[in-house]
Amino acid sequence: MNIKRIVVGALETNCYLLFSEGELVVVDPGGDASEIIKEIKETGEKPKFILNTHLHPDHIAANKKIEVATGAQIKKDLQEGEVLQIGNEKLKVLHTPGHTEDSFSFLFANFIVSGDVLFPGGHGRVDLPGGSEEKMKETLRRLEKELPEEIIAYPGHGESFTMKEWKDSFLL
Repeated sequence: MNIKRIVVGALETNCYLLFSEGELVVVDPGGDASEIIKEIKETGEKPKFILNTHLHPDHIAANKKIEVATGAQIKKDLQEGEVLQIGNEKLKVLHTPGHTEDSFSFLFANFIVSGDVLFPGGHGRVDLPGGSEEKMKETLRRLEKELPEEIIAYPGHGESFTMKEWKDSFLL
């Protein structure tokens, strides 16, 4: 799986282009649609889906423009455990509430796109509408238990890190 990060919008949201064997997924196109479209074209891959880790405006603002320009399907109604095929790679959908009730993370063989759930040394905010400290703690305990330390986490804002780095710097 190839990964390209594009930092977009006023809140510097990470938009990810994930592509393999001719197919591409756009995760969290939160703004700067023309820049994202340009980067998609440069990959030469066919956009298949637009996925959102949650529905805050800084993660969805360019959804419609990307859909219209590329023909990619905005994948709604994601379900825990659902598996999507991207080229020759599989993506597993994890429901990861806490930042919002509708937060999802996308797990691949050796990395996870975690949106605003995991951050270096911590986690996303829980004080916005739909946020829950208790659900965030449950989600973090689950991820800590289920994800191997070598998994790389790609957050909704900021730089990537390994789960080992996260575990070593954050106590639940």
